[in-house]
Amino acid sequence: MGWMQRLTEGLTKTRDAVRGSVDRLLGRGPDAETLEGLEAALLAADLGVRTVDRLMARLRAETRADAAALRGIIIGTITETLQPSVSEPIERIIDAGPKPFVILVVGVNGAGKTTTIAKLAQRLVASGHHPLLVAADTFRAAAIEQLQVWADRVGVGIVRHQHGADPSAVVFDGVAAAKARNADVLLIDTAGRLHTKTNLMDELRKMKRILGREASGAPHEVLLVLDATLGQNAIAQATQFHEAVGVTGLVLTKLDGSARGGVVVAIADALKLPVRLIGVGEGVDDLQDFHPAEFAAALIQPAS
Repeated sequence: MGWMQRLTEGLTKTRDAVRGSVDRLLGRGPDAETLEGLEAALLAADLGVRTVDRLMARLRAETRADAAALRGIIIGTITETLQPSVSEPIERIIDAGPKPFVILVVGVNGAGKTTTIAKLAQRLVASGHHPLLVAADTFRAAAIEQLQVWADRVGVGIVRHQHGADPSAVVFDGVAAAKARNADVLLIDTAGRLHTKTNLMDELRKMKRILGREASGAPHEVLLVLDATLGQNAIAQATQFHEAVGVTGLVLTKLDGSARGGVVVAIADALKLPVRLIGVGEGVDDLQDFHPAEFAAALIQPAS
């Protein structure tokens, strides 16, 4: 299955939520009733107030546009809003950086951090890289064991301590192991307690300091994993993590899990951070690069 087909299928719930309103707009033109219905549907899909306001203003100005032109306005406005989220493939970013390339993966519990790390590790192995995993979420024994299972499955090394150990000590040992084993990528799993917990942010800052001391410029990437089904709450999470640890890229997961996939647009508009990867399904191959134009089309176009 190709990338576009996976994306289109992953966004089915979101697209179905807005399709009726889009179809009415394209069939009847931008009259007051159809515009009101479309606006409500787009807001419910979590595209964000600013993006929807901009889109509706453009549609209201096009009273004589045909269906193709109206669809083009919708897709074009969404694509334009997503431009700050354009990212090079993660492999290219890694190849251009120092070795080991250190990726700190953050986010709240349940967002999909550990699974994302596993999928990314498998993807990197397939592209010829040699990743090493670090189980720095020492607050949950299950998280350590889950990462171990994935490391065994993917066939990569892992650095782990006992449950309750100091996360920063695990990170320290992870950098040393990466150097000793000639790993070119270090993928660090972190605790994901509520983003409002100050001690969690303090721990992440401490890990960043240790990484910077042990590897020049590290972490070279701070990936924030966000659960797209949370809608606007994901933006609040992203804002707080970004303020605390300087997020450099986003991973949006569970885009196949709700009718709120438009939150990618709202996040792009609010934070202007690159979206490195999106998750559009449960399979390893469903961790995909993010392409704004294709995403906008998959969000609006009827499935072929």
